[in-house]
Amino acid sequence: MDHVIIKVEGLRKEYHIGEMTVHALRKVDMEIRQGEFVAIMGASGSGKSTMLNILGCLDKPSGGDYMLDGVNMRKLNKNQLAGLRNSKLGFIFQSYNLLPRTTALENVELPLYYNSKVKAKERKERAIHALEQVGLGDRFHHMPNQLSGGQQQRVAIARSLVNDPVVILADEATGNLDTRTSYEIMELFQKLNDNGKTIVFVTHEPDIARFMKRNIIFRDGRIQREVAVENRFSATELIAKLPKEDDTDFLSA
Repeated sequence: MDHVIIKVEGLRKEYHIGEMTVHALRKVDMEIRQGEFVAIMGASGSGKSTMLNILGCLDKPSGGDYMLDGVNMRKLNKNQLAGLRNSKLGFIFQSYNLLPRTTALENVELPLYYNSKVKAKERKERAIHALEQVGLGDRFHHMPNQLSGGQQQRVAIARSLVNDPVVILADEATGNLDTRTSYEIMELFQKLNDNGKTIVFVTHEPDIARFMKRNIIFRDGRIQREVAVENRFSATELIAKLPKEDDTDFLSA
């Protein structure tokens, strides 16, 4: 974990609403290294969502620097940012953001359409592999409305993996799921992290943050504190402790 994937220095973000200035981020310094599994936490208005948008190159800071895998985002134009976002970042959202009239396989292939170096055959092969990684090897041709919430989130995770990004950014990725399905999704994240994936996970839920290795807590646009997670939750162990009568098939979640 020597390589710094994300480095922000003096990061500021201000929004102007009429004559009022809202300071969403106030000179934030932060590092995330390769192989980390980090929760970004905080109450509504703390700055965590603004930070995620900047980390995902969906918004630009008002000041300071953001280095992603050694590249300074401040120096890139709109097209360069879009290209780097597609090649280095994987996104997972609370609402899944799947195309409704498109199969699971086609949804996962989508990021690869923006990569001219990847031909149709390779695109399909990589999407199949990504779906197999998340336990959906028999759901390639299902539409989103034929999948449960947990399965739709697995498709979204597969889509985030298909470009082999340097970091996965997850925004409240278990927010719409029941307890068992949340644990199964966290089990998948923990396995991906065990295999070397760097994951940044925004959540307001302290219990979900305990699945991660480090928590960064925001308040009033600043990092209030950073803590290594002690007594870290194992999703596999928690799933095993759930009441037997609630047991469901792995893929029915």
